[in-house]
Amino acid sequence: MTDLTIVGGGIIGLSVAWRCQQRGLRVTVLDNGSDDGAWYAAAGMLAPAGESSFGQEALTALMIESAARWPGFAAELRRETGIDVGLDTHGTLAVALTGDDLAEAQRLWAYREQHGMGVHRLPPSEVRDREPALTPRLRGGAYLPDDQQVDPRRVLAALRTALGPAVVHRQATEVPPGPVVVAAGLGTAALTGLPIRPVKGLVLRLRGEPGLLRHVVVGQVDGRHVYVVPRTDGDIVIGATQEERADATVTAGAVLELLRPATELVPDLAEFELTESVVRHRPSTPDNAPLLGRISDDVVVAAGHHRNGVLLAPVTADLIADLVIEHSAPPAAFSPGRFA
Repeated sequence: MTDLTIVGGGIIGLSVAWRCQQRGLRVTVLDNGSDDGAWYAAAGMLAPAGESSFGQEALTALMIESAARWPGFAAELRRETGIDVGLDTHGTLAVALTGDDLAEAQRLWAYREQHGMGVHRLPPSEVRDREPALTPRLRGGAYLPDDQQVDPRRVLAALRTALGPAVVHRQATEVPPGPVVVAAGLGTAALTGLPIRPVKGLVLRLRGEPGLLRHVVVGQVDGRHVYVVPRTDGDIVIGATQEERADATVTAGAVLELLRPATELVPDLAEFELTESVVRHRPSTPDNAPLLGRISDDVVVAAGHHRNGVLLAPVTADLIADLVIEHSAPPAAFSPGRFA
């Protein structure tokens, strides 16, 4: 007997299912059994008050709250499953190569400061003291101590382990009888009619000797935004492309768009092996904020997280569990009815 069905086995659906299961519900997760969700390509940066929420106060507040919940969320998963999800709290170095790049970066740093987040501005010499592998061409930078990262693939493995047989490999072509939570990413649009569109993103993985970088590096390079995320095993994740397209083609131009600024920031990356190029599509709404709430008595939606699905997983799981169990509504700013 199932108390709640969750449609979607990505990071949002599994997080909601896990929280609901912890609170005593018998859950069934309908998952198509593939790794085609946006989480598979995500770098796992937990960067609240970043450029993807600039000017959206309600979304920024939600992201800051969720980032604060990540250490507890990761610790619970590890205790329950024995899987380390790679939570890294070393912080981020944000850097700029030109005067214009620095002006743009400072605009984002000021926004972070307005929301109570740490920004320690540094001259180029101090930036390179922290990360000697960075180019000497830096115009300036800042240390962002509140930013963290996790490995989304480890997070999914832990959630799948925690839920065990509750995850059923079955494609949902329609919304099943309720109560149900639809957390199917892009598939939510076809199931519910809600306005969720695909935003194409490319992520590259490089492999080299561990230890080249200690921090996530976020750079403005001649007007281009790029992030370089080190993993403890020597992998480097590079990303930040964003296209309003639905195809899954890895183009030479998109690869160049990432490798050129990344190697300008960290020249030694040119010697690393390119091991993976992955395209996935972010499920995005017209305002790029998530859809959280009821669309009928028996159907709840948790989808449309754009670039922030990993970051927003803990707070989404708690809000949806509260809605299902205690009937308390998530913030109105994320109501699915706002586009009606």
